[in-house]
Amino acid sequence: MAAALAEGGAPKAKELVKTVQLEGQVLLKIMQHCSDPQHQLASGALLGLDVGQQLEVTDCFAMPASLAEDQAEAVDTVVEDYQTAMLRALREVNVDNNLVGWYQSASMGIFQTVELVETFNSYLDNIKKCVAIIYDPQRSSRGSLAVRAVRLKESFIELFREQKCTVKGLRDANLSWRDIFVDLPIKIRNSNLVQAVVADLVPPPTATQADVDRLNLSFAPFLERNIQSLMECVDDIVAEQHKVTSYHKAVARQQQLYASWLAKRRQDNQLLAQEGKELLPEEDPSQFKPIPEPSILDHYLVTAQMASFCDQINAASSEAIQKLFLMEGMQKAQI
Repeated sequence: MAAALAEGGAPKAKELVKTVQLEGQVLLKIMQHCSDPQHQLASGALLGLDVGQQLEVTDCFAMPASLAEDQAEAVDTVVEDYQTAMLRALREVNVDNNLVGWYQSASMGIFQTVELVETFNSYLDNIKKCVAIIYDPQRSSRGSLAVRAVRLKESFIELFREQKCTVKGLRDANLSWRDIFVDLPIKIRNSNLVQAVVADLVPPPTATQADVDRLNLSFAPFLERNIQSLMECVDDIVAEQHKVTSYHKAVARQQQLYASWLAKRRQDNQLLAQEGKELLPEEDPSQFKPIPEPSILDHYLVTAQMASFCDQINAASSEAIQKLFLMEGMQKAQI
């Protein structure tokens, strides 16, 4: 996806991104695009520049979902061509055209997937510093801004590119499910002109819709969706454990077959030695090739997603309890 973009190599330790500065206009564009009900999964490109360990996102543009409707077999090519054409057009009008990552929507905070890791890997082939902005329109509709910036941990990137995301590889690298994504603090910045315009605006005489949403005491639907998603993750964990169990059973079965074959081969060699004939080789034949170990990356990502759901449930429950206590105090004061 990022093949035709900025030059660069793999990220260096001294060049890691520590913070993300987001222009207010960029945040509004992301919110508007991701909140469109016509797009189940909205995404777009982030433009800006890096200053030391801070990544400044100054502009963005959306990736229309209708680009590849009739060309399902060439989605990546169509998206890349559109992205390249947009960057060329922005450069011609002297607008920031340096790609620094992408943004995407996340339903109920679900974003930790293998597809996201592969997208990061494709971007890092050409961009030294790359981040992803994740915006959750469902959580934001409850009155709190749900936006986060993430990047891949450098040690995990090396392991993923070497295709060593196995139990042994991750254990040797001392990596857990917490060591895949790194959350980056976000700073919202507005230009002096924007701040002057906002200061000149007359404040609304009544409460806004966001203020009303914050006072909503109904949190059961939100918790229900999170718990349902958490149960689905538990099912995924069980499926991944079944894959590991099947692998160990297959290895044990292969070892038993090899032991039987080796015992028979040695008996045959003893008879051949007595007859003075050439001995048969006792090496592992082709039918006993090592069984490839299943990747544990899916297991790690599901575990990380479960932790994210638990954090959302904890935050929503704490907020709901505070509102209920506040409402109880207000009712007692009225009595």
